[in-house]
Parts: sequence; C-alpha cells; structure tokens
Amino acid sequence: MAIHRLNHAVLYVRNVERSVAFYHDVLGFVPIEGMAGLRGAAFLRAPGSTNDHDLGLFEIGDTASASGAGRSTVGLYHLAWEVDTLRDLQDLSGRLADAGALVGASDHSTTKSLYGHDPDGLEFEIAWIVPADRLDAAALAGRANIRPLELGAEIARYGADTPGGIGISRVAVPVD
Repeated sequence: MAIHRLNHAVLYVRNVERSVAFYHDVLGFVPIEGMAGLRGAAFLRAPGSTNDHDLGLFEIGDTASASGAGRSTVGLYHLAWEVDTLRDLQDLSGRLADAGALVGASDHSTTKSLYGHDPDGLEFEIAWIVPADRLDAAALAGRANIRPLELGAEIARYGADTPGGIGISRVAVPVD
C-alpha cells in the first residue's frame, strides 16, 4: 500500500464566500456544483483536475485568529500546486500581483515557484517543474541554493509553452 499523490486539502477560513472568490477569481478553481448548499463550507476543483474536489473550505468566522503555524505553533507551512507551462506561471504571477497576494518568487533549480497568500494569510506555492530531459548535473546540484526567480530568463531558457514535470510528476508519453 503506497501513497502516490495528495488528493485534496481542506482549510479553515474566516469567510468562505471571500475565500471561494479568491481561489476562483485569482487561481481559477471552480466551485463544485451541488455542494454549494453546505452552509459555511465550499468545495472546489482545480482547472484540469479529475478529482471530485481539490480544495475544501470551512468557515470559522471573522473573529478567528491568524494562524500561528511556523511562528508560535506547529502546523502546515503551505500547499503547492503545479502548472503545466511557464506561460501559466507568468499569467498567475500577474494575477497574484494584481490581487496583492504575491509574496515571493524562487528558483529552486528543478522547480520555478511563486508564493502567495489567500485572504486569511494562508500561504501557497505554485510551481513549474523542469522536465526530466532538461535536468543536468548543475540543475540537480543547485537545489540546495534558492535564488530569486527570473521568469523571463527561464522562459527564454525552457520556452513559455514547454510542458513541465515530464518524467517527474507525470509519465512521459512516447512520441512516434
């Protein structure tokens, strides 16, 4: 019995309607039809996902304290979602910046990542994974050093529409 992927995440939020609007309008998650009648809860699916839901949101009220995780309590640091292309990452960078939710961008050599926070300050990562056939010794060795992400340079290097993660997070499809 082996775990092979994360199916969904559930977050406690102050205001479920505000959070649904953020995850939908900024990140493109789609509320699940037929589950909207659950008072104080919502379930959403990521674009292109085949899961029943990828994100659950449960409202606990506007007076809830901010998460102390990583500062004064243990807890989850962030969730990470993948995008297919660097063009997707670039698009989301602009959308996050426009929403005032972009808090960082890092080059981890094998992944190119944006960091954002939702309306409750919960952090998330959005990553493009370098395809396995584009990894070299320098990229693998560079994982120990996090650098600022220069998205334009990465697009010039890999191409804006190169599918990410081939051979790492999804199986490469043979080309005839």
